[in-house]
Amino acid sequence: GVAASTAGPIPEDPTRGVRSASLWVRSDGAQLAELVAKVDAGKLRLHVAAHRPLAELAAVHADAGAGLLPGKTVVVVP
Repeated sequence: GVAASTAGPIPEDPTRGVRSASLWVRSDGAQLAELVAKVDAGKLRLHVAAHRPLAELAAVHADAGAGLLPGKTVVVVP
């Protein structure tokens, strides 16, 4: 899989097939408002397949590796 971070580099682990990617974002209130308007108008849909607790993170990764996640999974952090 790919470990992504906005906080800085993440070590890769080639023996386990883990790559990393650094993501950079910029604040853009107008763009966010446009996305919200599209969601509200039904022009943009997000499929959230599940909400799972952080304690199940290993199982979420296992399910993803097995192709069992049909949409986005939200990991809920206490």
